[in-house]
Amino acid sequence: MTDIEVTTKKWGDSLAVIIPKEVVRAEHLKLHQKFIISIKKTADLSDLFGSFKTAKTAQQLKSENKEGWE
Repeated sequence: MTDIEVTTKKWGDSLAVIIPKEVVRAEHLKLHQKFIISIKKTADLSDLFGSFKTAKTAQQLKSENKEGWE
């Protein structure tokens, strides 16, 4: 089994990935051969920080955190 990192590409209304030729050779893959792909998304911190919503400005949050430290 070989682990590789790939990027999805648009193919019509679907998404596709390209298996590098080195992996095709190493795994002896052939046309029309069936195999199983396991999917693990890599971490994307923009998803995490993009979902952080607040009505306060960054300066207001900073000032609140400093209260009691002076």
